[in-house]
Amino acid sequence: MKHAIVLILLVAFVVLLVVPGLAEDKTLNKYVGVKTCSPCHKSDAKGNQAGIWQKSKHAGAFKSLLSDKAAAIAKEKGLKKPASESPECLDCHIGKIDAKLAAASFDAKDGVQCEVCHGPGSTYKSMAIMKDKVKAIAAGLTEYKDEAATEKLCKTCHNEKSPTFKEFKFKDMWGKIKHPIKKS
Repeated sequence: MKHAIVLILLVAFVVLLVVPGLAEDKTLNKYVGVKTCSPCHKSDAKGNQAGIWQKSKHAGAFKSLLSDKAAAIAKEKGLKKPASESPECLDCHIGKIDAKLAAASFDAKDGVQCEVCHGPGSTYKSMAIMKDKVKAIAAGLTEYKDEAATEKLCKTCHNEKSPTFKEFKFKDMWGKIKHPIKKS
């Protein structure tokens, strides 16, 4: 009888480990983080996208939530958590990142990083895919058909609903963060 119980428990344990893995969507694109993206996007020959991002306010967006000003805004808005833990703030200061899709290498402290705009990168991050724009888009890379589409995305955070909103001049701001890949 003891052996039967041990066997049943062992089978139940194995099922609990294996079945969730079988049910998981293997095509689900997960976030990999700027540390995974940046090594291939640092060279001047390719446009130094990582360097442009690193110098931007996007890179420090999460850190700004740790300031006294952010604490005062969170208190004024009646948030129950500090700004750095409140979804109302995090949605724009790190992006609307699905925690289930955030891989171990995605660090929210890196602020508004590559995948906030370009989509989770686990399925398009390989060099073989990224060298072919069509393949990268098919694998999940978000492409914006024109500047109007880019502006629409930017305005999901840079709008009058933000407690720290200042006039948002898309053309000026886009000029500061735009990071095209140079054609070789």
